[in-house]
Amino acid sequence: MPTDGRTKPRGDELSALQRRLAEAIAKRTVGEDDRATAIPGLTFFRREKLTGPTPCLIEPSIVFVAQGAKQLLIGEQAYTYDTDRFLIASLDLPGSSQVLEGSSEKPCLGLALRLDLRVISELVAHVRLPAHRECVCDSSAAIGSITPALLEPFTRLLALLEHPDEIEALAPLVVREIHFRLLKSEVAGRLLQIASAGSQGHRIARAIDWMKGNYARQLSIEELARHVQMSASSLHHHFRQLTAMSPLQYQKWMRLNEARRLMLNEDMDAAAAAFNVGYESPSQFSREYSRLFGAPPKRDILTLRERASTTSA
Repeated sequence: MPTDGRTKPRGDELSALQRRLAEAIAKRTVGEDDRATAIPGLTFFRREKLTGPTPCLIEPSIVFVAQGAKQLLIGEQAYTYDTDRFLIASLDLPGSSQVLEGSSEKPCLGLALRLDLRVISELVAHVRLPAHRECVCDSSAAIGSITPALLEPFTRLLALLEHPDEIEALAPLVVREIHFRLLKSEVAGRLLQIASAGSQGHRIARAIDWMKGNYARQLSIEELARHVQMSASSLHHHFRQLTAMSPLQYQKWMRLNEARRLMLNEDMDAAAAAFNVGYESPSQFSREYSRLFGAPPKRDILTLRERASTTSA
């Protein structure tokens, strides 16, 4: 591997940074699958066994694997990320997550940092960035190559966890630098397409924000299209292109996941949860819930609670 004699080869530098990240994440995730941190928007994950596809919602974020490998499935598209590649999502994306490499001896370790599209817009407006080819956005997820320039600020961000009194002042600066590095990377075009006011991607992001606040209402495509200044046909086309779902399918996904949360965390029964999220028919709710999660509501919640009890024991 080439080197100019003054710096370590890229592979050595990358491996050293990844080891530091893996050690920091491992130390803070013992006995836990997911761990929030004191840094807003930064979470860790740890998986000690291989898994099948598990339904999830990916926020606009960058996801690194410091050890192991994972895969995100969105529609029929698979995005595999590991110690060489990172995942980026520029919209709230329903999908399925799968662990491809991980064991109790060598767990899959990684982190996710929520992206701030306002920071991206500010950087685009005020900082001179390299020219990028126009992005043909057929999805809101992408895979990029991990580089030392991108990993290095992450190691500084995690180091702040050892100095809690410095997080408020310094973490926003490091997070801004990470956004800047992404805008200089191969995924920049995708971020620009979503962050640019007036673009189709930006309008779909606004549509999703509206749906998140109104998921229990009966969805009118015409009303939603007017809200984001699109025609109904254009909204439907671009929404499906970017999320692999129609707006109605996306709303159903949000409703079912919120109902699952209500049953699991707030001890609602299935009928109450169904009505709370906008269903008028408990039987339809049960059918659609079983289709998404693989089991009827009551059995699924019992399984989740037993799994949580076993993990914490």
